[in-house]
Amino acid sequence: MPRPSKYPEQFRKDAVDLVRTSGRTIRDVGRELGVNHETLRNWVSAAKRAEHGPAVVDGGVGGQVSPAEREELNRLRKKVAELELEKEILRKAAQYFAKEMGR
Repeated sequence: MPRPSKYPEQFRKDAVDLVRTSGRTIRDVGRELGVNHETLRNWVSAAKRAEHGPAVVDGGVGGQVSPAEREELNRLRKKVAELELEKEILRKAAQYFAKEMGR
């Protein structure tokens, strides 16, 4: 049985989100948060596995996704994450301006 983590679950989730959205290296984010970069890398890897589950099976050779398809899938996932972040920023801006107009 693995030993319990000294970091709270929410801290780990926030650290993974920071790595994904900041554009900085895992080493830089780990240094800033006071977390070993390998520990942070493990958290990011575990989060990826949890989100995507086992390998995607598709119409590629042998039922696996081809490298070109995998590359496109990764590119599209990054684009979706970027668009979701932009949407959240716009939603917050709309709320702010709606408050200002109500004054």
